[in-house]
Amino acid sequence: MKQATPLDRGALDRHPLPPVVDGGKETKGRILILAGSRDVPGAALLAATAAMRAGAGKLRIATVADAALPLGVAMPEAMVFGLAQAADGGFAPSSANSIAKLAAEVDAVVAGPGAKRNSACKKITAALLESKAVVALDVAFLETIAPTKQQRRPVPVLLPNADELSALLDCDPAEVDSDPIACGRRAAEHFQSVLLVKGVTSHVVTPNGDLWTYDGGAPGLGVSGSGDVLAGILGGLLARGAEPLTALLWAVWLHGEAGARLATKVGPIGFLAREIAGEVPALLPR
Repeated sequence: MKQATPLDRGALDRHPLPPVVDGGKETKGRILILAGSRDVPGAALLAATAAMRAGAGKLRIATVADAALPLGVAMPEAMVFGLAQAADGGFAPSSANSIAKLAAEVDAVVAGPGAKRNSACKKITAALLESKAVVALDVAFLETIAPTKQQRRPVPVLLPNADELSALLDCDPAEVDSDPIACGRRAAEHFQSVLLVKGVTSHVVTPNGDLWTYDGGAPGLGVSGSGDVLAGILGGLLARGAEPLTALLWAVWLHGEAGARLATKVGPIGFLAREIAGEVPALLPR
């Protein structure tokens, strides 16, 4: 069994991000944030802001029709697409074709923050994984990815919490709680994905069993919207051209260290998820 590598600056130095380049927005990558629902429209804003703070150059947001106008006003940096909406306030199955076309025009997709779990999710996930973009799946779209024994290209990134990981593996949540690393490794191999096992201690695992562990951060990161910010940071790095594993390692570290900075400025708890992304640019390598 491969040993865990501490996720610190030494580990990150062995997985450097693409260099910062001078030039227009296209040189810094194109990202699509597929997120939000009638009940949780703000998740798209959190993820999109974080993606830009991580250095993405060109931003598109695809959300449900009810959320499009307010998101466009709140995030003037984005081109916002209001897609077909189901009666439950989530994406309608008919939106999958539009989503596939949007995914074909970007380098990276973050799919899931604030999205409603409904019958459209499986069709949308399949459409995204057929695209050439690097795809990060979170929340509603996680549980609809199909297992495979074939290597996926590009490799998707999965961002489950303990409950979502147990659903992916169809096992009891207590099994994940007792051995999150083994469960994470099993899921990474089963779905041929780079995977983050979220928790107070976070674990990044690959399909071949490589493992990194991060136990930094701050208690205040356990707050509504924090995972949406993490997904957005990841997406921004993917858009810039980072390989999926490199992007996930850096995203976990940046998210945690941003929380640690806020813990010093504000307090160990009580800061807001919307404040996390603002700490990221200063933590990025020059």
